[in-house]
Amino acid sequence: MRGRVTRFDEARGLGTVTAADGTELPFHCTALLDGTRTVALDTEVDFEVRPGGLGRWEATGIASAQG
Repeated sequence: MRGRVTRFDEARGLGTVTAADGTELPFHCTALLDGTRTVALDTEVDFEVRPGGLGRWEATGIASAQG
């Protein structure tokens, strides 16, 4: 899927990706594939969706969008 990082709390390592269809998915900094554990707001990203804790879906495998 493709979307944009719309929230990111660097101190907690928690953020939100908003998919192209408007769905908001939480993520943890460990889901960033580049290993930096930080990402700028409004970065366009490619990601996968998986079941997360507390019975909700989350973004994983997050990488900067190519093309």
